[in-house]
Amino acid sequence: MNGASREALAAARERLDALTDSTSADAATLADELAAVTALLHREVSLRRVLTDPSQAGEAKAELAGRLFGSQVSGTTADLVAGMVRSRWSSSRDLVDAIEELAATADLTAAQKSGSLDNVEDELFRFGRIVSSSPELRSALTDRTAPASAKGELLRSLLGGKADPVTERLVVRLVTQPRGRSLESGLESLSKLAAERRDRMVAVVTSAVPLSDDQKLRLGGVLAKLYGRPMHLNLDVDPAVLGGIQVRVGDEVINGSIADRLDEASRRMAG
Repeated sequence: MNGASREALAAARERLDALTDSTSADAATLADELAAVTALLHREVSLRRVLTDPSQAGEAKAELAGRLFGSQVSGTTADLVAGMVRSRWSSSRDLVDAIEELAATADLTAAQKSGSLDNVEDELFRFGRIVSSSPELRSALTDRTAPASAKGELLRSLLGGKADPVTERLVVRLVTQPRGRSLESGLESLSKLAAERRDRMVAVVTSAVPLSDDQKLRLGGVLAKLYGRPMHLNLDVDPAVLGGIQVRVGDEVINGSIADRLDEASRRMAG
């Protein structure tokens, strides 16, 4: 997002935080209702264009949103969405993307309040690794011809009772309502949102063997100093790195593996 949409999303995040800080607003209910609004606006292209039409007054669009959603969701959710359509958006899709992000954030806030946010972060990462290592599972979850209900049932059989309820809700929503995204990019976005709930960055650490608790603690401290923010480590083991570690923070990769050093030596010899 850029320009007007970025400012509108920032304002919506602040309103959501204010709502979820209140004991009167249930974060999980907000998440479910915002997800339902997302699904509706994704289907109804003409409606979302009307709600983001810059030629229409913000108050008129807010009143329309109130009439449309007031009988379908709680007053809290309807007011939040009405506030969002009062804002100016660079494109109609940006509005839908923003509401979807707020739905995920509300679920993650529920996990934070229950003390399970760390577990949700780890489970999202591990689920991504399971999918990447199982072409059959990935195919089943991304098959466009398969009904969403069947994918949801498959996920519930895999995650039900084994993962945190928030993790299950987030993954089921992502798979059954992908909105054109890849499964991998969707999981990565959810992991970043989870980290932001504690103002932390996410580092994906790949090592040849599992790191000890002391190694994880020291690595987290080094990365926190390097980036100036608390760091959450998503750990993966891959014997192909041969030794050392590889760290990815966003788009930046820090290579410290023997395999990379061998590759670099080979390139120098060839040169």
